[in-house]
Amino acid sequence: MKRLAFAVVVLLVSCSPLLIADDGHHHEEITAEQLGTVHFPVSCDASVQKPFEKSVALLHSFWYEEAEKAFQEIAKDDPKCAMAYWGVAMSKWHQLWNKPDAATISQGLAAVKKAQSLKPKTDREKAYIAAIGAFYQNSKKLDHQARATAYSNAMEKVYRDYPDDHEAATFYALSLLAADPGEDPTFANRKKAAAVLEKLFAIEPNHPGVAHYLIHSYDSPQLAQLGLPAAKAYAKIAPAAPHALHMPSHIFARVGDWQDDIDSNLASIAATRKTAAMHMGGEGHQFHAMDYLVYAYLQSGQDEKARQVIEEVRSMPEMKDMYGMGFDPRTYALSDFPAMYEVELHHWTEAASLEPVATASRGDQAITHWARAIGAARSGNATEARKEVEELEAIHKELLQQGKKEFANAVDEDRQEASAWLAHAEGKDDDALKTLRTLADKTDSLGEEPGAIPAREQLADMLLDMKRPEQALVEYRTDLRLNPNRFNGLYGAGQAAEAAGKSDEASEYYALLVKSCAIGASDRPELARAKSLLAQK
Repeated sequence: MKRLAFAVVVLLVSCSPLLIADDGHHHEEITAEQLGTVHFPVSCDASVQKPFEKSVALLHSFWYEEAEKAFQEIAKDDPKCAMAYWGVAMSKWHQLWNKPDAATISQGLAAVKKAQSLKPKTDREKAYIAAIGAFYQNSKKLDHQARATAYSNAMEKVYRDYPDDHEAATFYALSLLAADPGEDPTFANRKKAAAVLEKLFAIEPNHPGVAHYLIHSYDSPQLAQLGLPAAKAYAKIAPAAPHALHMPSHIFARVGDWQDDIDSNLASIAATRKTAAMHMGGEGHQFHAMDYLVYAYLQSGQDEKARQVIEEVRSMPEMKDMYGMGFDPRTYALSDFPAMYEVELHHWTEAASLEPVATASRGDQAITHWARAIGAARSGNATEARKEVEELEAIHKELLQQGKKEFANAVDEDRQEASAWLAHAEGKDDDALKTLRTLADKTDSLGEEPGAIPAREQLADMLLDMKRPEQALVEYRTDLRLNPNRFNGLYGAGQAAEAAGKSDEASEYYALLVKSCAIGASDRPELARAKSLLAQK
């Protein structure tokens, strides 16, 4: 199943007016030392220099709600500070998370114009303001990708013109990630950003943006090992920022380090709830951390803990607002978490019986229909599986008609997976294998976000189900190189090797599975069998 990065689910963002009243937020209680070290001299009043750098540190950890409030405070304390409005404009665009709607673009452009009207005192500040202006301008003529590229080109000039300005280099690297066209198997923009950031990381090991953006640069299975130093550093650099505590788990999940993955997300959830109690923004972000947490629990044999997270989400109240747009991340979690739980555990009957969440978006309901389709197909109920595939087709068409191409593509990949299992249930094995192989080749090359069952692993599962263990083993080997230590990948590889007469290789996979689940207390029959076979050696 293809899953968009959780934050990307928020495509349309409706933010607050340019300057709003602060209703009891307490970001001042978090010290600059808890957010990392930033040096960003500006020509504003000396009294706002430290608050400005703290605001930029908030920005670097994608704490956009609090960053915007902090920049607004600076604008109040020093009404002539043009860079305060640069900060507001930067806070409006969540560069790796969303494509701002017309209202947000208008607000960002207003902030840029306000900054320009205050006549910035230095050419460097003028360059920063002009760069973000390049993103907000001409929105009626240029699409998001064109404007993101225009901003990146402008930031490259700032970076070249001011080679000693580490902030220019850091924001330029981020702009490369924001301007990434996507579906690039060469990862050109990511590698270019990483080359800039690695030099800075050696000089400024306590800079939150450098470590953060390195993780994003390396967030693919092909590059993940390179991201481990930044992943191990970022949470220590900005321990007060919930996103800084979560973000290392993107790398830990890529390399199959489940304990560090779990620890990161437990800390992030706790920090989110603590800051929410302080009336700070971003309460909805805990669901993204819970997403990773459920995934890591399932891979490490901690099934009961995964179930407890699901029950906790069910008991939580509705979260009617995220970024001021009425988006409820809880409904996504209610759709996604149970589907992954049942399918990962091979509870095919339970997966086929899942009920779509009535309040969920059609895109989120597609997750449930995907699970229902695979559950029905793998239970031998082709008739019900076909109904679910048809529902996925209908949702795909609806999203296309609504202009939501990115979501439509994700649903279409779900449909392809479900269709493959349906074809297998109907005895059309050649068609089933062709569909899954094509999808696996594509998704492997792009390195999609962990949290879903890889198409390559599903292809291997299908071959094993067809009694083709040697072919299945080839696919499992490929999959485990990209998705190491997945429970079903390890057990499937062990089964395939065992059936192919490769007992030593089978033992290696079973041993890895047992080791990976040492932190859990799973009673899954697959784990019990692996332990039993190893005991006989």
